[in-house]
Formats: sequence, structure tokens, C-alpha cells
Amino acid sequence: MALTTAKAFEEFKEVLRLTDAQKETVKSRKDMTTIYLRSSFGSTSDLPLDTTKLIGSADRGTIIRPLDDVDVMAVFTNKDNIFEKYRFDSKKFLYRIRDSLNEYNVQVVGARGQAVRLFYKSAPHVDIAPVFRWSGGGYALPKGDGGWLTTDPDQHDDWIAQRNRELSSRLKPMIRMIKRWNNVHSKYLKSFHIEVIVANAFSSLDADSRDACEKFFRWGQDHLSVSDPAGHSGDLSSYLTWSSRSSVISNMQSAAQRAANANAAELRGDHEEAIRLWRIIFGSEFPAYG
Repeated sequence: MALTTAKAFEEFKEVLRLTDAQKETVKSRKDMTTIYLRSSFGSTSDLPLDTTKLIGSADRGTIIRPLDDVDVMAVFTNKDNIFEKYRFDSKKFLYRIRDSLNEYNVQVVGARGQAVRLFYKSAPHVDIAPVFRWSGGGYALPKGDGGWLTTDPDQHDDWIAQRNRELSSRLKPMIRMIKRWNNVHSKYLKSFHIEVIVANAFSSLDADSRDACEKFFRWGQDHLSVSDPAGHSGDLSSYLTWSSRSSVISNMQSAAQRAANANAAELRGDHEEAIRLWRIIFGSEFPAYG
């Protein structure tokens, strides 16, 4: 609980960050995934595991509580050009990874389009993205239709890190807040898409998070169509239907109006009203007045 809006925002930012225990859990999930994979795909295998890497928001420091999923990229060596065995059937490759993990102490192991998911009794669950290095840069990842697509989590990490530096290390806290807003209001937007929208919406970020949030909700509507910074996936908004895109814009417009009213309330000294409005925008995890 907080008596000023600025204090409420500082508390809110901390609420969204992973605790030390959660960070350790994420590390443990990644380490166990590596052990599982190496036992099945050792150096003598025709499909040997090269490396594993934590990817996605957990790796970039933009993940928020509560923990749900973490992503682990498993890079396989193209030993004796084994990729050709799966070139025209990436599902076969994906299911081979899945089947190799069935013996381990996980609740369920299932293939989900582009990843193999390890379900644990408690979150976070693990999505394994099995890939080969791609000769043109990045990685080849199984596509849901049996083909392949290319991606580059390494470039994504570098790009977000660079934008965070350019924005005075205030980008990642802003991303986490917008992810909470998205979760509270129907989860229309995908996680990485949000990161790129926020990173593109600002040329600078100062310490006033209340003003920055109002600006984002006004400006973000014009930044839904953004390109993959690694150059692989094209327009990151392509998954949005006309209806869902319209709903996102409507949600942003409502949030922009509430944010403007909250900032006006704060300016006249009515922090209780300002915090009430921010709690509508960000949900019950935003600190209450008091």
C-alpha cells in the first residue's frame, strides 16, 4: 500500500520482478532440461546435443510474476548432415525429441507446434525449442506445418539490451508493466511483440513512469505493426485478427484516458483517486492506496 502515486509505481515494479527463489527455480529448470537432453542425445548419438540456452523473457529479464513458462533453446549438432533426414518433416524431429523425454519425472511431455513442453506439478513449465544452426544466420526451428522457420534469440537479446541502454535502463521495467496490463486485459498481445512495441514507442524515457505509461497507451496504438529486430519473422503483429487488433486499440484508448485522468488527479494532489485509476489499468497487483 502507498500514500503517493510515485511510491505505488515503485512498489508495483518490484511486485512484477522475480524473487531470488524464482530466479533459482528458473535456473534449476534449465539445468534439469539440459541433463535430460544430454542423457538422450550424447556425443555418440546420431543427433548430439550441442548447447542449451535459456531464451525468451526469462533470459532478457522481462518476465513477470506469476511464473508460468520458461523457454529453453536446445541446439543440436548437424552430425553427418542429419538435418537432411528432417528437412521435409520437422514434426518428425520434434516428436523424436518429445519421445526421448517420456521416461523422465515430468507430468506430461507433449509437442506443441514449435516446441516440446515439459509439464511440472508446479510452474514454471518448460518449453524446449529444438533447433539447428542455420547457415544464413540464426537457427532453424520446427514449424507447425512440418516445415521450418528461422529465428535468432541471440539477436533479440542483444537488441533489447541495446534499447534498454539507450533508454537509460528504463525499458525493461516499462515492458514488465505493459505485460501486466496486457494480462489483465484479455492477453491479446504476445510477450515478445509487447517488448518490441514498447522499445519502438519511445525515443527516450525519464524517471516519471506515470507520464511514460500515459504516453505509451497513446503512442502504442501506432506501433502494433513492428518488424522482428532479427529480420526473420516479418511483422510481429501478423497473428492478430482484425477483431483482436481492434480490441487492443480500444483497450489502449481506454487506458490512455484513465492514465490521463490519473495523472491529472495526482497533479491536484488526489493520490487516492490516481491510484484507484491505475489499479483499473494494471489490476489488483498494483498497490492500493493507504
